[in-house]
Amino acid sequence: MDSTRAYPVQKTDEEWRQQLTQEEYLVLRRAGTERPWTGEYNDTRTEGVYSCRACGHELFRSDTKFDSHCGWPSFWAPSDAANVELLEDTSLGMRRVEVRCAHCGSHLGHVFDDSPQTPTGDRYCMNSVSLRLEPAQG
Repeated sequence: MDSTRAYPVQKTDEEWRQQLTQEEYLVLRRAGTERPWTGEYNDTRTEGVYSCRACGHELFRSDTKFDSHCGWPSFWAPSDAANVELLEDTSLGMRRVEVRCAHCGSHLGHVFDDSPQTPTGDRYCMNSVSLRLEPAQG
């Protein structure tokens, strides 16, 4: 994975391979994408905090999750803008904005400005395999 900055969490490629499942590694460390409509959080309505599956850093909260009908869990904003890093992505012959964890540099998904029904107009389209949900207590 290309990185133009040093992240607080630094691991070798071999360390990431040992820590993550094959699917997690392909998405988080190689910028892959899980198939639409297959992720465990696509239809989840559970209240809580979504963190990076690779390093545990907080990324999103359930109160910004919405049903975008795109096949991946979507949020209209991160819990804090500093929790994610946005990078231009020109792969696959498209111009997109990649979303990475600002703590470890792992690939999370992409953000699109195509959701006028949300307070920000944004759709953070995330891979479920990049996230871990910590349900709210009680």
